[in-house]
Amino acid sequence: MACLPGFVWRLKQEIMNTITLKPGKEKSLLRRHPWVYATGVDTVEGRCEPGSTVIVRAADGRFLARGAYSPSSQIRVRVWSFDENEPVDHAMFKRRVSSALAHRKQWVKDSDAVRLIFGESDRLPGLIVDYYGSGANGQLVCQFNAAGVEAWKDALVQALVKETGCPNVYERSDAAVREREGLPLVTGVLAGAEPDPELNVTEHGVRYYVDVKSGHKTGFYVDQRDNRKLVGDLANGREVLNCFCYTGGFSLAALRGGATSVTSIDSSGEALKTAAGNVTLNGFDPERATWLDADVFKSLRQFRADGRQFDLIVLDPPKFAPSAQHIDRAARAYKEINLVGLQLLRPGGLLFTYSCSGAISMELFQKIVAGAATDARADARILRRLSAGTDHPMLAAFPEGEYLKGLLLEKI
Repeated sequence: MACLPGFVWRLKQEIMNTITLKPGKEKSLLRRHPWVYATGVDTVEGRCEPGSTVIVRAADGRFLARGAYSPSSQIRVRVWSFDENEPVDHAMFKRRVSSALAHRKQWVKDSDAVRLIFGESDRLPGLIVDYYGSGANGQLVCQFNAAGVEAWKDALVQALVKETGCPNVYERSDAAVREREGLPLVTGVLAGAEPDPELNVTEHGVRYYVDVKSGHKTGFYVDQRDNRKLVGDLANGREVLNCFCYTGGFSLAALRGGATSVTSIDSSGEALKTAAGNVTLNGFDPERATWLDADVFKSLRQFRADGRQFDLIVLDPPKFAPSAQHIDRAARAYKEINLVGLQLLRPGGLLFTYSCSGAISMELFQKIVAGAATDARADARILRRLSAGTDHPMLAAFPEGEYLKGLLLEKI
């Protein structure tokens, strides 16, 4: 077999790699859901190494999908394609990257910070790519969070560089999810130069520094772009409180929107330094911005004790529920901050409240916030449901992609 041309060898190897499901476990794939759980697998045939391409068949032998095998994960296969005639090769990855780039060019406006690849929604399960800037001066930041994209890393990097014209690719594969895939945590340059320590992006007229190497996620919360704009649109003449502010995304948007003052809280002194630098970068009046290096829960309770009031409050906490096992504890935390947040709002004030916990559905989150309003003895209208931007599309067959959800409420 070793003397066969590479393509033929790969094809023969793929044919030998077959996952057969237990009876009845094909239903989710027939609905085009892109995951196969370990509990649904009956037999594994062939030399199925981590990241190997496998054919998934129903118990009766029907072809269902081609996917990437991950023996260490409870998600045993992530689907590449439901088309029996589509091979998994370099050309497929080039098409997928090109399609993702075309979508962003059509839908993302007035920003040079974009989620270019959003995993399953771009038919590249396990891959996250954020694109800062553009062309030769831009920066691509990647997270390879599954065995399949890890195995095809070189091909994906080549496709990204070719399709975007951006030569600089940095890897931030340091999320805990890789450990569940049996993969080590990895960071470093994949192509081009080291990230510019002064890298900054412009979003709806506001400039933000991006710390690619050591910032949260890929250096910036691209997913909140549309919500930051909405805060800016509604901030004029208001006293604003931004909780869990990180590097001041919502704070800067509010300042640009004409907020009379913005108080921002985070427990990271380094993030607050960057936030203050963002004020200078934009030429905003630093007297309108107060930065508190403190615990948000304690600060909210202290504000309540002091009788403080605000006209607009943003609650954008970290992930309180990393898995379904943490839902009850997370629900208590979400309820507490929303209860006190509503008490700190003046009548007519606006509350932007979010959850980035995938285990917390929008319906559950709304119930939690409603319960907080009841306990706060506050009447509040839900003006909007909020989500990530159009560069975070959600497959109809993959509701798990909706990790970020939020509500905009008005206290009456």
